[in-house]
Amino acid sequence: MPPRAFDVDFVNPFLAAVVEVLEVMTEIKATPGKPYLKKQRLAAGEISGVIGITSATTKGSLSVTFSEKCATAVVSGMLKEEVHDIETLRDGVGELTSIISGHARKGLAHRNVRFHSSLPSVISGKKHMVKHLAVGPVLAIPFETAYGVVTVEVCFTSKRR
Repeated sequence: MPPRAFDVDFVNPFLAAVVEVLEVMTEIKATPGKPYLKKQRLAAGEISGVIGITSATTKGSLSVTFSEKCATAVVSGMLKEEVHDIETLRDGVGELTSIISGHARKGLAHRNVRFHSSLPSVISGKKHMVKHLAVGPVLAIPFETAYGVVTVEVCFTSKRR
C-alpha cells in the first residue's frame, strides 16, 4: 500500500532526517513545529531544494526551504567556513536536500518498499514557487533554528496503473 503523507509512520522519518542531518553536519539544532497543510505554491523562504522520491507504487517529492540567513548559517556550518555567494549556497542547499532525502528513505525502509530519488533542483529568490512532483495535498513542517526557520514539505500520491 502506498504511503499517505499524513501518516505519522510516514512523516516521522522526514522529521528525524532533518533534525539528524542538521545537527550532525552543521551543529545546528532544529526543533520541529506544528505541521500544516500548505495552500499555495509560494515558498516559505528565499532558497529551496526540491527532490523527487518514488517507489513502484508512489510518486512524490520533498522540498527543504531556508531563509537566506538560515541557508548561510547551515551551509557555512556544513563547509566549516563562512559562505556568502549565492552559487555556493545553492550547491549546499541541493546537497543537504539530497542527504535529508537519503536519510528519510532509509527511515522508510521498514515499510518494505524501496524508494528512489532524483537529483535535487534548487530554486532561489524572494517569493519563488515550489512545484511538487505529485498532485495532491502538501504537508509542510516548520523547524526552528537559531538562524531562522527551515520548512520541509512532502507531497505523495499513488501511481496510477
